[in-house]
Amino acid sequence: MAKFLISASYTAEGTKGLQKDGGSGRRAAVQKALEALGGKVDSFHFAFGKIDAYVICDVPDTVSGIALSLAVNGSGVVRATTTPLITVDEMDAACKKATAYRAPGA
Repeated sequence: MAKFLISASYTAEGTKGLQKDGGSGRRAAVQKALEALGGKVDSFHFAFGKIDAYVICDVPDTVSGIALSLAVNGSGVVRATTTPLITVDEMDAACKKATAYRAPGA
């Protein structure tokens, strides 16, 4: 499973929808969308300020994460940023992988 952090900001129309559905309604809608992709919500939190909601979720693969991002952003009432989350083991493996990179000017 791939893990993602979704940071979401509602437009004025999206905020009206949130007020109508309530927080639990939005969480249920996100859970349903993720389940349809074979995923699940790990955590869902509302905030205030620049970002209105944070979701940490698991999806079967990166393509499923992109599909969710396209659906959410395509709605026009939510602006979401989807960030892939990397495990400690994945980072350790990347640190051990040799690359043939040359820095600019080196």
